[in-house]
Amino acid sequence: MRFGVVVPWATEREFTELAAVAEEAGWDQVFSWEAVWGQDAWVTLGAAAMATERIRLGTLLTPAARYRPWDLASRVASVDRLSGGRVTLGVGLGALHGNWLAFEEDEGRATRAAKLDEGLAVYAGLMGGQPFEYAGKHYSARPVTELVPAPPVQTPHPPVWCVGMLVPGRDRQRSLERAARWQGVFPAVAGGTLEDPGSRLTHDTLRELVERIGVLRADAGQTMEGYDVVVEGDSHGSFGETRPPVQAWADAGATWWVESWWDLPDDADGRAELRRRIALGPQR
Repeated sequence: MRFGVVVPWATEREFTELAAVAEEAGWDQVFSWEAVWGQDAWVTLGAAAMATERIRLGTLLTPAARYRPWDLASRVASVDRLSGGRVTLGVGLGALHGNWLAFEEDEGRATRAAKLDEGLAVYAGLMGGQPFEYAGKHYSARPVTELVPAPPVQTPHPPVWCVGMLVPGRDRQRSLERAARWQGVFPAVAGGTLEDPGSRLTHDTLRELVERIGVLRADAGQTMEGYDVVVEGDSHGSFGETRPPVQAWADAGATWWVESWWDLPDDADGRAELRRRIALGPQR
């Protein structure tokens, strides 16, 4: 089991400083996140890459369907080179909110899902080098002969972790199919509410989700070796429902435990508490 932490509230400089604190405290990865109108996660991660040496850097999450895939590939590859191969791209459809809808209309889940799949295909193709071409409904690319960037450090490309939603009672699980094609999954369960605890992520639902992904990967001739299952939890506060002991989640199939402290206030006290928790290190 490896351990990561999401930084919920921080300026670019604060994030860079906290990444160094996290590295010193023994965390394995530190995550930023993306808004539509807000600080640039990839610029922030690039700064953190220059202030650290070991810790991995990632996003939780990047709404990749919003990006032109060549722009996203350029950003991720730049951070990968700056960090010496320590970046992870975490993707999902994204949660619609006021910061998003103030600027962009909702294209609908089906369109966002199609753009996500095509975008990731282009991302991987460009990272793999030239010549590359692609023809899809939403994106296309022809081989590039001018101004071709250097390849990323990680091959064939920096790993992609996808949100994978288990929908109880449904045979076809499209988001799990997507997650199975890439390098890791952020497990989720559809319909989780306080009134319906059976549809929240539990050890049993995680085990079912991992088993389904294992079958999908086996059908594609792949194994689960090296595949990441990333559980978000909270060992300190009251955000969400996922709690230690971490070993119980590992026994159910998790390979990463990521502390997500979204209930910390975005003020001086909250940031001081965030720094304190990060400095304590992961609860191994």
